[in-house]
Amino acid sequence: MNELPPDLVAGPAAAHPNPPPAVRAEPARAAAPLASRIGWGAGALLGALTVASLVLAWKADQRVLTLEQELVRRQQDSAALSTEARMLAKQAQEGMGNTAAKLALLEARVAEVAVQRGQLEELIQSLSRSRDENILVDVEAAIRVALQQTAITGSAEPLVATLKQSDERLARYSQPRLEGVRRAIVRDLDRVKAASVADIAVLGIKLDEAIRMVDDLPLVAVVDTRRDPVRDAARPAAAAAAGKSASAAGGRAASAASAWSAQIGEFWNTLSARIWGEARSLVRVTQTDHPDAMLLAPEQSYFLRENLKLRLLNARLALLSRQFSTAQTDLQGAQTALDRYFDRGSKRTLLAAELVRQVAGQARSVGVPRPDDTLAALTAAAGR
Repeated sequence: MNELPPDLVAGPAAAHPNPPPAVRAEPARAAAPLASRIGWGAGALLGALTVASLVLAWKADQRVLTLEQELVRRQQDSAALSTEARMLAKQAQEGMGNTAAKLALLEARVAEVAVQRGQLEELIQSLSRSRDENILVDVEAAIRVALQQTAITGSAEPLVATLKQSDERLARYSQPRLEGVRRAIVRDLDRVKAASVADIAVLGIKLDEAIRMVDDLPLVAVVDTRRDPVRDAARPAAAAAAGKSASAAGGRAASAASAWSAQIGEFWNTLSARIWGEARSLVRVTQTDHPDAMLLAPEQSYFLRENLKLRLLNARLALLSRQFSTAQTDLQGAQTALDRYFDRGSKRTLLAAELVRQVAGQARSVGVPRPDDTLAALTAAAGR
């Protein structure tokens, strides 16, 4: 315990410089219990504080322990919830996959039902459609098919034939509402016929005929050694007449001497005619506008004819592939060869040149007019 200051312990006696011993001992004995009580109070307070601290520490420890247990419990609950959530997510994903598969199957079935419904509606419409509407639909379908065939073949014949058949079919029903369609068909038919469309099949036949005639065409530079059939037929007759005249003259020699002069004159005339005919067959005078054609050697005539055939064949292939410019070039080359190297006085040459000229004149790229008036009239008549 702390000691009190001497002045407080002494009290009033301190004012005296030298108090007596008895006076100094009495206050000391009075201050000792007070100091003891103060010490015990401080110890009790310190003990109370210590106990309170221990209690508070114990409570804090218990609280921390409780918190730790709560945290462990919540962590375990969270782990269980997480596991359950993963299982639920997996189940949900599997369910979504199954649902998507079922949905796709349902969509396919719905599409199939829609297609069947469309077909059923179309069937019902076709059954409920009137006779006139059926005719209009058939005519329109036939015209569109003919347009496709015309585009493929390049010929107007399929379209012309279809328009004629459609007009004849509509004429059999005699319906007033179909008269506008018939008038449109007539207009389109006139326009299609007026279009000069190249008929590839006919042009090919003409080129084949010209190719077949090339081997028989006479050349300007080669002498035609073939004999004249009229002249060859006249020679045996003249010889027979001469023999007959000679035998008759021999038989009449005994009866009339004057007949000798007539028989000799007839024989001489026949002989001179035969000599003149043979002389004419040895010499031929030909007028040509291309002097270079006379320079063609006889052995080159084979290559000339084959080259002409190749040009005509190339022109035919170009027509089949719708390459009209290439065909025109080959046809012009063939026409030039016919004019320069072949005898224009021959009927065969003239016929071959005419065939080539006709093909060149018709081999033109001209589009077939579309029957737009007819299609518009069909749409209007059908109420569409």
